[in-house]
Amino acid sequence: MGDLKQATKRKASFLSTMKAVLWSFLGIRKGRDYEKDAAQLNPVHVIIAGIIGAAIFITTLIIVVKNVVAK
Repeated sequence: MGDLKQATKRKASFLSTMKAVLWSFLGIRKGRDYEKDAAQLNPVHVIIAGIIGAAIFITTLIIVVKNVVAK
């Protein structure tokens, strides 16, 4: 239980977490950057950023499909 509390007090900002999650959506990430992220990112921020990233991805797909079908 103490590990979870310690993990949620990590120093990375939400913006850096969002950046890491967006890079992970692309599948482009260096090993050393992954290790750095694993040590610094707040797990709660990662979950929130993942949900936001997925929503952006789905919205973009819907917009592209609507534009292609409309033509």
